[in-house]
Amino acid sequence: MVPKEDLNRREFLAPAAAGLALTLVPRHVLGGPGYVAPSDKITLAYIGCGTQGTREMLRLIATPEVQITAVCDPVKDGTNYVDWDKTGIRDSVRKVLENPNWGAGVGGIRCGRDMAKEIIETYYAKKRSAENFKGVASYADFRELLEKEKDLDSVKIMTPDHLHATISIAAMKLRKNVLMHKPLANRVAEVRMVVDTARKTGVATHLLAWRAPLTAVRQMILDGAIGTLKEVHNWTDRPFWPQQLALPVDRPPIPANFDWNLWLGPEQDRSYHPNYTHAVFRGWYDFGAGSIADMGNYSMWPIFMALDLPVPNSIEAQSSSSCEINDQVSTIKMNDFAFPYANRVCFKFAAHGQWPAIKLYWYDGGMRPFTPDELLEDGKSIPATGTLFVGDKGVILNNEIIPAKKMQEYRASKGLPQPQGGRGGRGGGGGETEWVAAFKGGPASQGNFLNAANCSESIALAGVAIRYGRKVFNENRCAPALLWDQQNMKVTNIAEANQYLTREYRDGWKLTGV
Repeated sequence: MVPKEDLNRREFLAPAAAGLALTLVPRHVLGGPGYVAPSDKITLAYIGCGTQGTREMLRLIATPEVQITAVCDPVKDGTNYVDWDKTGIRDSVRKVLENPNWGAGVGGIRCGRDMAKEIIETYYAKKRSAENFKGVASYADFRELLEKEKDLDSVKIMTPDHLHATISIAAMKLRKNVLMHKPLANRVAEVRMVVDTARKTGVATHLLAWRAPLTAVRQMILDGAIGTLKEVHNWTDRPFWPQQLALPVDRPPIPANFDWNLWLGPEQDRSYHPNYTHAVFRGWYDFGAGSIADMGNYSMWPIFMALDLPVPNSIEAQSSSSCEINDQVSTIKMNDFAFPYANRVCFKFAAHGQWPAIKLYWYDGGMRPFTPDELLEDGKSIPATGTLFVGDKGVILNNEIIPAKKMQEYRASKGLPQPQGGRGGRGGGGGETEWVAAFKGGPASQGNFLNAANCSESIALAGVAIRYGRKVFNENRCAPALLWDQQNMKVTNIAEANQYLTREYRDGWKLTGV
């Protein structure tokens, strides 16, 4: 017999619900239109209450099927956050809480678990007063949260990249559904563990980078609209944060209400510095995964799905370099701690299924392909971000064959209607309808971790290629393409590069799968 304390809420209520089935009245009679009974809500812990976490939380609290019951962050309350707008977070909170004076008198940019708890409780009290909401539990340590919050369905993870695998695997082992910000992890070995744990536990998962599949583009290519596909180019205007050219040497004090040890998590001990934290963490190999993980998960994943791409067998990176002057001599600076300002990566895929061998190119830091002649015919230049599909008989830019006249000819030949304008995809919600249904026992979301596996591993491999190439680059030496043995999870031609597939875990934080 299962001990009473191990029974979750739904297991406990199920027998009683069965006996009362004939006497229940419709939910809309009890709670009005849009009302969701407490027993049908997803109980969710929100882990990571920084700027992006707060932005997404402001949308999530309005979702009637979701009840946030706990928050977690190493920062109790802080005003030293970095964002893209000095008052953007504050103004958004004011709008959602319908309080134009919220945050008045607070300097800086405020976030942290205290603020998250305050926002959620205020909103629920105002908008869900009929639900007898008992308040939000607050934790600094996700491990304590998972231990104490027994009646919990799901977690949402909005932490820096280096904690994604650690937290998601811990939650999945406890059979919690996992909703996570990109990437799955910033190490290849951890990506594998996350996917394997999701597969073995069978919990519902969703990576928030998921967007609408490129079904129209796939069909154009299969229809032969651009001939045989040869290569794909994908680029971003990131980074939007400073890339560090040196390790910090000063030792500022750890801010009050900030548990630096918990923020480090599995990473090796080092002194606190603000250059590691908040919005700038993405630039460090230890804590982030660079621009390709920041934006490539959004733009490359649909490409992987549209072309049924496996993991590449070859990854080559070229990166910007930097110099330093020592004793009046200027030399190229070696770097094994932070991502370069600009990169381009070439992934090579063998022929597979109905697809020929394909090359996929990634660009960041202002790098991008040159404007194709087909776009010049329309009097346009290459956009700051985008995707270019290049065949031997034509080109697709984003969702349109170029030049425009060829797109019109294709539509006419297929009897397709003219576009109505607006942007496709799912916007910023990351497929909310899909994951909510999946977390309530419905079909798996298309954005599940298993579907994300190939793209996620490829992005982590790009990090390996960038890091190794940057480390060894000098006037006489450039790194070759890394040849990848997926089955044995190793680079076969450069043994030294394999050290970057995993991390050296701090004592007490070693990560294992199921």
